[in-house]
Amino acid sequence: MESCGATVLGFLASIGLAGLVFAAHKLGLVYQLFHKTETKSPRHGGESVAEVLRAHGVKYVFTLVGGHISPILVACEKMGIRIVDTRHEATAVFAADAVARLSGTVGVAAVTAGPGLTNTVTAVKNAQMAESPLLLLGGAAGTLLQGRGALQDIDQMSLFKPLCKFCASIRTIREIVPTVRKALAIAQSGTPGPVFIEFPIDTLYPYHLVCKEFSVKNPPKGLMGRIVAWYLNNHLTNLFAGAWENRDVSPLPVQIPHATDDQVQKCIELVSRAKKPVIVLGSQATLPPTPSDEIRKALENLGIPCFLGGMSRGMLGKDSPIHIRQNRQGALKEADLVLLAGTVCDFRLGYGRTLNRRSKIIAVNRDKTQLLKNSDIFWKPTLAIQGDAGSFLVKLSKGLKGHRCPEEWPQSLKAGDTTKEKANRAKADEKTEHHLNPLKVLHRVDELMAEDSIIVADGGDFVGSAAYIMRPRGPMRWLDPGAFGTLGVGGGFALGAKLCRPESEVWIVYGDGSLGYSVAEIDTFTRHKTPVIAVVGNDACWSQISREQVPMLGSNVACGLAFTDYHIVANGYGGKGYLVGREDEDRLSDIIRQAQKECREGKATLLNVLIGKTNFREGSISV
Repeated sequence: MESCGATVLGFLASIGLAGLVFAAHKLGLVYQLFHKTETKSPRHGGESVAEVLRAHGVKYVFTLVGGHISPILVACEKMGIRIVDTRHEATAVFAADAVARLSGTVGVAAVTAGPGLTNTVTAVKNAQMAESPLLLLGGAAGTLLQGRGALQDIDQMSLFKPLCKFCASIRTIREIVPTVRKALAIAQSGTPGPVFIEFPIDTLYPYHLVCKEFSVKNPPKGLMGRIVAWYLNNHLTNLFAGAWENRDVSPLPVQIPHATDDQVQKCIELVSRAKKPVIVLGSQATLPPTPSDEIRKALENLGIPCFLGGMSRGMLGKDSPIHIRQNRQGALKEADLVLLAGTVCDFRLGYGRTLNRRSKIIAVNRDKTQLLKNSDIFWKPTLAIQGDAGSFLVKLSKGLKGHRCPEEWPQSLKAGDTTKEKANRAKADEKTEHHLNPLKVLHRVDELMAEDSIIVADGGDFVGSAAYIMRPRGPMRWLDPGAFGTLGVGGGFALGAKLCRPESEVWIVYGDGSLGYSVAEIDTFTRHKTPVIAVVGNDACWSQISREQVPMLGSNVACGLAFTDYHIVANGYGGKGYLVGREDEDRLSDIIRQAQKECREGKATLLNVLIGKTNFREGSISV
């Protein structure tokens, strides 16, 4: 009996000891025994963030300032990272997204707590669906004040966990360096995407300022008072313990899936037997590590007709004999082999229904879910490869060295292109009932824009027409939101593009509806000396919706806008605005050239082009 009692007592004692050890660990007491808290140091957590960003080659941090994140911004500026402040938090994230796409690195945005972060949700979701590696740094209420009604305190982690590959909330300053390193690696690994780190305000400011906030002016008396005072003091000490010890800030390895040699060989055999192969290239094919020029050479060596979408537009230049721009649906139905290189069978390919069931289909995608999307219903891949599309195409080309697609196939598709584009040109010459023909405007811009131009697409009907008419001159020279179809990307995308390629002309093609989201960023272009050219198709209507709503439901409710003086708005924000109407048709080229001249001289310009209605895009989808 005594032995049994002793065993129970021993068991309870071990549980108690384990509990004490766990409590000591959670309170940081063990860590504090071996790591010093430097109470006199003027350093702050923002410096740790900036050190890691600099070590990873980050050149820009986009922001809308807030007190929660000021230490990050100040430290980054001191370390030579350019801080670019915008007029809306969504724009900051869109700009970071553009930098990620064009630079091959991680785009970075920093915004303040609460509404600052909630304002970014759409832009972060857009980056997720566009597979852009992006780091969002967000402020937060202090570590001890979360959930207690502090200013702008909400559960931010729950908002971003569904949108991001990785989310973390910093609890001590010593966590900053390893957490930021990890986040940056995850953003670029596998299928790239956004990551989020929350920084409570007391993890960013210096010890002496945080100490003032922790001090209790009238602590409770007695035992409870002493416990509260000890707890607060210990929390502060643990917050800064080991904060300024040397830590590795260099980049962690990035993990990218690749096709196996066996998979490539199977594709070589399939392609070599095909008589009418087609390649459908998506944005994912432009991701690092394979340079776009290598992918272009691989495609040219294969000689297979290509349809280019998203960021891959321009991959083959503007006049390539294997780049097919029109009648994709017909070509896919006729093809005996289709290679989906970073392309998804979503609404853009009719959920897979566009593909011929008798065709051999090779699908290559980094993301397994996207790779097989809708394959259980409308289509079935002959070979599905979870891997990087760009490097796969280069390996495929090398394996097929000396083999080329039968020339009559791309020639027949190109002939169809020529016929369709002649018809489009003829439609551009038609007179609209009012104002200018939008197709004529777009053709003229396409003819006059510089060879190094980057085109940013932000809108519905006008931008949809531009996708058929405007020809990016090279790889990475077309930016659109991607599968999410987000309006409002224009200002941010153009800002990021101009910073990455300051020597290039950057054109934003706006609908008058979408312009409303980011017209205030003309102020940002002016302040940060990043001049761009905006072409606004102003038809005083949400035309992409109206075209279906009116015949189907008999009402234009909520679709009507006004022929607003957007050119005057541009002037007010420090840019240069032009009103262009039917009376200016003969001077259209001169006005565009004048806008280009103003832009070269450092002025953001906006062409407010009054356009009429055409039937060019009848039958296009808006839902």
